[in-house]
Amino acid sequence: MRRSSALCAAAAFLVAAALVSALVGAADLNPLATAAALADKIPFVRLPSGLSALDRAVLFQIRLPRVVLGALVGGLLAISGAGYQGVFRNPLVDSGLLGASAGAGLGATLAIVYMGGAVPDAVPVAAFVGSLAGVAVAYAAGAAASARGGMTGTATLLLAGVAVGSFLTAVQTFILQRSAQDVQAVYTWLLGSLSGATWQQVTSILPYAAVSTVIVLLHGRHLDVLAVGDEEARALGMRPAAVRLIVVAACTLAAASAVAVSGLIGFVGIVVPHVARRFAGPGYRIVLPLSLLIGAGFLVLADTLARTVLSPAELPIGVVTALAGSPAFIWILRGLRAAGP
Repeated sequence: MRRSSALCAAAAFLVAAALVSALVGAADLNPLATAAALADKIPFVRLPSGLSALDRAVLFQIRLPRVVLGALVGGLLAISGAGYQGVFRNPLVDSGLLGASAGAGLGATLAIVYMGGAVPDAVPVAAFVGSLAGVAVAYAAGAAASARGGMTGTATLLLAGVAVGSFLTAVQTFILQRSAQDVQAVYTWLLGSLSGATWQQVTSILPYAAVSTVIVLLHGRHLDVLAVGDEEARALGMRPAAVRLIVVAACTLAAASAVAVSGLIGFVGIVVPHVARRFAGPGYRIVLPLSLLIGAGFLVLADTLARTVLSPAELPIGVVTALAGSPAFIWILRGLRAAGP
């Protein structure tokens, strides 16, 4: 009952966040007419809204794509963070520790510096490929080191991720030092933004989002088994290495898809899963879908603040999530310390 209530509350939170984001903005839309226009899109519901053609264009071509893209990005970052934490049995892990963020940053930097606007969609494609490549290199290096003995596989993978991430960040810094004129464009991307969101961006990441989310959700029970240790998991007929590879690949695909269209947005993947655990307990069969919903709603609200606090200017969404996530992260650390020996 507690878990069902938590899921219902998270779904209601996401719907409320989406409605607030659709109603609030620089353009002064009539709230009742806007709500009616949105309800009119529900199958078998017909409501005259009275919105002008210009207002409908603002709602359906500017605000709604941004709301939907924000929900997708937030949900993907949160569920990937929860999946990584389950795989590594570490509550302080997210995609950044495995080289995904550093790889995406390097890919985007290369596209901005050497391609500029010459190649359409070069930046998101390069960020996507860079994120996948960063995790692939880290995973391969960690697996090779683990096979030679020494530390456990998860610890080796994390250390390999830190090393690869540091190397990729160093390469990115070297490139920026030689291309000072592109620093502002690169850092604008690194701080994250959903401005200019379009339905094309939504449809471009939707297949990756659907595949990765389904795979991660289907492995919730496996992550619960991994939580008790690899030996116990093998005794129950599970292959921990195979499960770990599948979940890491799916989480990396989810994070890479999000980063490709939004830039780097911190704290969502590490904080939201902890919030989900506070509401519904540690079981990943509930933490994963709950993280998906809470992360989606949280990022939609964060983007609403980013585009309204300094209107008509915009704050980078990464700044908003950092301002909200840093105190929450400190609260999490206090809770972990209190729960420790």
